[in-house]
Amino acid sequence: MNTENASTPALRGPWLVIARAVWITIAVVTLVLFVASIPLVFNELRTVSFGEGPSIWQLRPDEARALEQLGLSVGFYAIYWIVIQIIFVLGFAVVAGVIFWRKSDDWLALFVSLFLLMFGANTVTAVPVPPTNLTAWYLAYKIIQDLVFISVPLFFLLFPDGQFVPRWTRPLAVGWTVFGLIKRWLPLSAPPGDLILLGSLSLGALAQIHRYRRVSSAVQRQQTKWVVFGFALTLVVFTSVQLLFVIFPWLRQPGAMLYRLPALTVILLSLLVLPLTIGIAILRHRLWDIDVIIRRTLIYGVLTTALGVMYFGTVVLLQAAFRAVSGQGQSEVVTVISTLAIAALFAPVRRRVQDAIDRRFYRKKYDAAKTLAAFAATCRDETDLDKLTASLLAVVQETMQPAHLSLWLRKDFGAPKRAMPLEDKAKP
Repeated sequence: MNTENASTPALRGPWLVIARAVWITIAVVTLVLFVASIPLVFNELRTVSFGEGPSIWQLRPDEARALEQLGLSVGFYAIYWIVIQIIFVLGFAVVAGVIFWRKSDDWLALFVSLFLLMFGANTVTAVPVPPTNLTAWYLAYKIIQDLVFISVPLFFLLFPDGQFVPRWTRPLAVGWTVFGLIKRWLPLSAPPGDLILLGSLSLGALAQIHRYRRVSSAVQRQQTKWVVFGFALTLVVFTSVQLLFVIFPWLRQPGAMLYRLPALTVILLSLLVLPLTIGIAILRHRLWDIDVIIRRTLIYGVLTTALGVMYFGTVVLLQAAFRAVSGQGQSEVVTVISTLAIAALFAPVRRRVQDAIDRRFYRKKYDAAKTLAAFAATCRDETDLDKLTASLLAVVQETMQPAHLSLWLRKDFGAPKRAMPLEDKAKP
């Protein structure tokens, strides 16, 4: 299947040199800021906060004591998060570098790769706040931060072909860029600014829906699917982890640090799905694999949820029945029985979930699979060659819908040729 499609015009001559120079300059400044912030972040992480508002990663005294009870020091905690943050930034930087290396003459690819690099590094970069706010380090950090703020809605307005579709997105992009450049001098508090950002992202999402349904080609739709899949998977992971903290309040207690550390790590590293899926979409690498990935994600996501609910319900009901009959507390036998029951239900539930998803979202493939299964049953029972060849032609026609269909047989197996010309013209 051909995945090539018209792309944004290639940069040439002096414009290409200028664009690459700007990209390299901003990328170097962004990475230097991150590297320079590592000692600052490390000192903050290994310092226990006794104030009212510690940073998101800084430990409170009760959390530090909980870590010590687990045999982990505050120094280990600081080193752990520094390593995780470096991995996080490297994930974004590697994808951005590959895009730049492969498609540095495409201005949209340059924009997206620089946006990924700035977003990844700026998320975990910190700088000391000087009294005058005029140091070069602080100003450079704020400039990168403003560029990230501007780039987020622009990405949704321009992806995947770099065109402003529909037309009202062009003045929106200009207005948003101007707002992003001057917002620090505007008398805006946090809530109005957040609402403006949310409104711009919503308009960008509407533009993407319009583009996907009315304008995008087959290749561009596959690109959009990859990006949407990345955002959706990240959102699902984040929501699932947060839901665990709501369902099990004890996870928010200091003594649950052994469980909270992996949970927070999963939240941060799940963001690495975004550069990976965006990179695949920009480089157009194995675009059509996304259909298989989405299908399997839906199947096993629904299956896991269904089995989890069934397991939880079975354990609760059986434990209640056991207490009512025996008058005792919880029984390990009930847990074993519930586990064996779920294991036995795995295969039939998976088949039912797969059939339901295929019927709802992959109807054409589902019908083709049913047709092929019926033909396989016919092959086992049919002995008449003419009827078998007629069935084969009908199956190929129904599943593949070619413009012309012919079946050639060896002479010693019957007729030299059997053909079925079709009047329908080839579909584009």
